[in-house]
Amino acid sequence: MIRGLYTAAAGMIAEQRKHDTITNNIANLNTPGYKQVNAISRSFPEMLIALTSGQPGAGGASRTIGRMNTGVLAEEDPSLYVQGDLKETKNSFDFAIASDIQENGLDFNGRGMAFDPNTGDRVFQKQLFFTVQSPQGETRYTRSGNFAVNETGELVTPEGDKVLGLNGQPVKLVNPATGQTLTSVTAMADGRFLDPVSGQPLVDAAGQPLGILLSRVDNPNRLVREGNGVYRVNPGDEGTVAALTDQNGARNAELGNLVDTHQAVLRQGYLEQSNVDPAQSMVELNTALRAYEANQKMVQYYDRSLDKAVNEVGKV
Repeated sequence: MIRGLYTAAAGMIAEQRKHDTITNNIANLNTPGYKQVNAISRSFPEMLIALTSGQPGAGGASRTIGRMNTGVLAEEDPSLYVQGDLKETKNSFDFAIASDIQENGLDFNGRGMAFDPNTGDRVFQKQLFFTVQSPQGETRYTRSGNFAVNETGELVTPEGDKVLGLNGQPVKLVNPATGQTLTSVTAMADGRFLDPVSGQPLVDAAGQPLGILLSRVDNPNRLVREGNGVYRVNPGDEGTVAALTDQNGARNAELGNLVDTHQAVLRQGYLEQSNVDPAQSMVELNTALRAYEANQKMVQYYDRSLDKAVNEVGKV
C-alpha cells in the first residue's frame, strides 16, 4: 500500500513539472527566437519480483512473477530547435536566421532529427546561431535577433549582451571617418554590412569588414539554456560549434555554400517567432492536468485506506 502511495506521489510531481514546462512555453509564444521545451517522463528502474517457497536456506524453489517499477520521473527538458516563422518588422536592426541545413542521406523530421542509415544512430539537424558576448566576456549563442545600438555604437541584445562581428569582436557601428554612430545599415544574406546609401561594404577603423558572426552548432541539444533566449556550450563540447568566418573576417566556404544553396540566410527587418504550437500546448496542458488529478485521487484513496487500517481495524 505504501509503495502505491509513493508511486502516485511521484506521478504528481512528474505531471507538475510537465505542467510548468508547458505553461512556460505558452508564456513565451511571442518571444522572438524562443525554442519550445518538451518534458520527457520515464519510469524508475524496474525490479524483478519473484515468489519464494519454503524456508530461507532450505533450498526452496522460487518462481518469477514479473517486473515492477515504482513510479515515474520527469527526467529531462530538451528543446525543439526547428525553424520558427519569420515576422517582418521593417526595423533595420532586427535580424532573423532562416536555417534548414541538410546532410546527404539524412531525412530530418519535424523535430529536426533523423536516423543515420549506415549506423542507425540519431542525428540532430545542425543550426545557426547569433554569437554574443555576456557582460562577463563569455561567448554565448542566441536565435533572438531583436538588436539595438547603445550609446557607444555597439550592437547589443535587449539584455545588454554585445553582438560579435565577423572578427570575433563586438560589432561597433561607428563611421571611422567621422566617429558618428551609424543609424542604419544594410545586411547581406551572409551577415556582412553594407552602407545603405553607397552600397559599399562597411569596415571598422582597422579596415576589417563589419557584419554579424554566425556560428554553426552541430548538436543544439547539447546547448545549455541560460534564460532570455541565450545558450552556452558545455565544457568539452566546444568542438561542436564553429564560427563561419575565415581568418580575415570574411565568410568561409561552408557559409558561402549554405547561403548560395539557400540552406541558411540572414534576413534583415525580420524576427524569428517562437516555434511553440499553441494548440498542441493546450492539449498537452489539459492532459497533464487530468493525469495529475488521477494521481491525486489515488493518494486520497490510499490515505483513506490507511486511516481505516489504523483507526478502525486496529480496534478489533
